[in-house]
Parts: sequence; C-alpha cells; structure tokens
Amino acid sequence: MDKKIEKKRGITRKHLIIATGILLFGVITVMALRNTGGRVYKTSSEKLTISQVSSGEFKDYISVVGTVEPITTVFLDVDEGGKVEEILIEEGEMVKKGDVILKLRNNDLSLQILNSESQLAYTTNELRNTMISMERQKINNKQQLLAVDYELIKYKRNADQNRALYAKGFISKEEFLISEEKYQLATKDRQLRYEQMTQDSIFRENQRGQMDLNLQNIQRNLIMVRERLANLNVKALVDGQLGLLDAEIGQSINRGQRIGQINILNNFKVSALIDEHYIDRVKKGLQATFERQDKAFDLVTYKVYPEVRNGQFEVDFHFGNLLPDNLRTGQTYYVKLELGEPVTGILLPRGGFFQNTGGQWVFVMDKSGKYATKRAIKIGRQNPQFYEVLEGLTPGDKVITSAYDMFGDNERIQME
Repeated sequence: MDKKIEKKRGITRKHLIIATGILLFGVITVMALRNTGGRVYKTSSEKLTISQVSSGEFKDYISVVGTVEPITTVFLDVDEGGKVEEILIEEGEMVKKGDVILKLRNNDLSLQILNSESQLAYTTNELRNTMISMERQKINNKQQLLAVDYELIKYKRNADQNRALYAKGFISKEEFLISEEKYQLATKDRQLRYEQMTQDSIFRENQRGQMDLNLQNIQRNLIMVRERLANLNVKALVDGQLGLLDAEIGQSINRGQRIGQINILNNFKVSALIDEHYIDRVKKGLQATFERQDKAFDLVTYKVYPEVRNGQFEVDFHFGNLLPDNLRTGQTYYVKLELGEPVTGILLPRGGFFQNTGGQWVFVMDKSGKYATKRAIKIGRQNPQFYEVLEGLTPGDKVITSAYDMFGDNERIQME
C-alpha cells in the first residue's frame, strides 16, 4: 500500500537566508538615507534662480493695468426699430446735441401712421355729423316748447274767461271745470317737456364731451405715432465724441437695442480689473500712481464694483490734480495701487516657486552653496516684487526662487 508523506513544517534554511537578505537591504537603505539626508536631485546652479533674503521696507501694493475712459458715457439705445437706411456720422467723430447720426426705415410704422390718420378723419367726420344732428334736435325741441307754450297760453286764457262767465252764471260748472282741467294738463305737459329737453341737453353735452375726448385721444395717438416716425432718426443726446457705433447699412435693429455710445470728453477716469483675491482690501479712497514719460501721476479709487466676473472685479480711479497731456480713450497704463502703509520686514523676491509650493516651503541653500534643502516657511502679504516672510527665513538666506516643476518629490537639491 502507498504511504502518505507528511509535509514538513517550521522555519527552513531557505527562509532564514531570505529574511537575512531583506534585513541587510533595509539597513543599507537607512544608512544611505542618513548619509544623503533624503532623496537628492542633481542639477546645475546655472539653470536655477537663486535669490537672497533681505530685510527692508515692504511696500504693500499691487500692479494692475488701467484703461483710460470718459467719466460720463451716454449710450445710444434705439427708440424705434427699423432697417438702417443711412449713416451720417462715423465712429470717432465729434457730435452736437440733436445731430442725426443715422436714419432707419420702418414700413410698418408708416402704415400705422396712415391708419391713424384715416381713423382720425373718420372720427372727426362722425363728430361733425353728430354735432349737426344735435343742433337740429336742439332747435326742434325749442320749436316744440314754443308750440306747448302757445297752447298753454290759449288754455289759460280760456280758463280765465270761463271762470268769469261761470261767476256770472253764463256757463255751466261742467264747462268751467273742463277748461280748468285742460289748463292744468297743459301746464304739467309743459313742465314734463321742459324736463325732457333738459335731460336731452345734458345727454347731448355728455355725448359731445365724450366724442371730444375720443377725438383728442386719437389726435394724441397720431402725434405719438408721428413722434415714433421722427425717432427713426437716431440723434445725439449730448455733445461729445461718438465712441462706438455698431450699425451697418441694411442692418435690422430692434427697438431698445444699444448701437453705440457718446463719450463726454470734459473729464476722464482710469478703469482696471483686479484679481478677486484683493476684493476685501480694495476700497474707496486708496492712493495709486502711474508713470508716463518719466513723470508720476496720482490716482485715487472712487468706485469699487461689487460684482466678480471671471475671477476679477472692476475698480474706477479718478485723476489727481495733474492730468497727462493728450489723454485718449483706450490708453493703458500700469497702475501701482497702494493697499497699506509700508512696514519693515523680511523680504523674499518673487519667483515661480510659489505656484508649486503655495508659499508653504522653499529650498534653502547651505553655506557651501553645494546643496539646497527643503524648509517650511510662512508668507504674509506680497507685492509685484517681494513676498513678506513671517516665519522660516532670516536675512542673508539664499533661496531657489525659480519654478520647482523639475524637482519632483526630492528633499535635497545638489549643485553640480
């Protein structure tokens, strides 16, 4: 019979050899790391930018690009839509208030004016006919009232006569009473007719007033439509320079559409876009300067717009007492905006390293200049030239300030 072979258990010689090898490798690795101080990246110092930390006055400012713009701009919005028929004034030309800049054509509006004029003529004719009819009715009522008054006089005279005859016994009582009743009936009939004429007169006057009001409304509507027709001539609202005109011959323009602007050139401002990082620090009244032809000019912030768009917000500057010569809309200047008072501190020149480290650490050269090691730092404010160092560096330290993209995760940089 076959005999089952039992598998040997426990640590064998092979296992001991493998464990010893792993242990030796670990010891050698640790000793190597201790000797080198961490992972090392070798490079030439000529490929790097090495800057020295210094102590000095930190000026809290930022540099932005400002564009010259007129302080007052009047927009050209079309009051009445139409098709561009003629452009009389080109962009960049000076205009006077009331000058026609361009002409539009609107056939539907012209047809509306014709319809309004026809309606006005029809309503006027109807009013005239109604007034003639009312005058005729008024005359007819007067004639009827005269006839009633005439009959009333006759009945009164007959009643008076019969009263005298009845008193002398010449006529019967019945005949006397009949004449009296006819007179009383004629008197009441005259009163009713007069009231009816009065009501008719009031109604006619109300009707006439309503028709007059309708006629006035139609006339006003016609005037407004004609004004709309006049609005097809787009005119300058103020004196100034036509700074923008977005219109071409044959182009259809909608009512209310903005087609241009007029710049009033009696004063200017400088407008700039600033990174949203500074939105809590930029406020009205901050001082700023820019240079032109080796001469400095003062600015002051007077309006900070609260909206942030594409990571930026807008700021407007007023000029100080002195304005540069030959200012032109659209000119650009590098504006130095002061965010605070200068202070004494430790300064580190700006560099590409900040994009890699966020200012949390840098590579600092040793005294021999052969190695640079990673060191944690703390950075405060910054301006276009320096970072304000709060912790981790001292004046005289030399720091690699160029970009750290090539260094990877290395802890030390060795100069060759």
